Amino acid sequence: MKRSQINMIMQSADAFIRQCQFHLPPFAYWKEKDWQEKNNEASEIIMNRLGWDITDFGSGDFEKCGLFLFTLRNGSPKNLTKMAGKVYAEKIMIVEPDQVTPMHFHWKKTEDIINRGGGNLIIQLYNSTSDEMIDHKKPVEISTDGIRRTIPAGGSVCLSPGESITLLPYCYHKFWAEGNRVLAGEVSTANDDNQDNHFADQIGRFPDINEDEAPLYYLVSDYTRLDNRKIT
Repeated sequence: MKRSQINMIMQSADAFIRQCQFHLPPFAYWKEKDWQEKNNEASEIIMNRLGWDITDFGSGDFEKCGLFLFTLRNGSPKNLTKMAGKVYAEKIMIVEPDQVTPMHFHWKKTEDIINRGGGNLIIQLYNSTSDEMIDHKKPVEISTDGIRRTIPAGGSVCLSPGESITLLPYCYHKFWAEGNRVLAGEVSTANDDNQDNHFADQIGRFPDINEDEAPLYYLVSDYTRLDNRKIT
């Protein structure tokens, strides 16, 4: 992806989020000078990868295969082993009409996906086989807003604004918006996007970036730059 495209997506996303009466935390708008001044105070943000996250999953076509995310809070996955500290995570996402987040599951993370507003959010579901392939036969047991449901393998759930679904580990899912763009929330156990995403097809979680202009704001994948500047 070009950095100029990422910057435009950030501006559009920020405007939509504000339109939905949602607000990002102050660090969302930090510039390089702010990061340098905060220094060690920002270690939790950097280590747990809070912030802007825009990906085309290596597709080269963000409009058809991509996702906007902003991680608002997150604990270290290590906290889950000792059940201490932050063991939870929260994200806000924007899903465009017919823009697909590819089929995947998580080995460890349990998550609620919530339609916070806009159009409908469509989620297609499969179980995983014992060898981590898609199970095209076994029905999927899920919960939507506390209501237990059984969905045929490959079936879809439509979440209208205000509705949510709970996705357990090893539950394959892909999703897209229908009608209008969707502001979606994610509440989950501590999140590790480097180690806890298994895609049905071989794709990349984070995009390669063509630096055709300066970043508007740093992505979570830019934090290695900050580490190099002694911000830890």
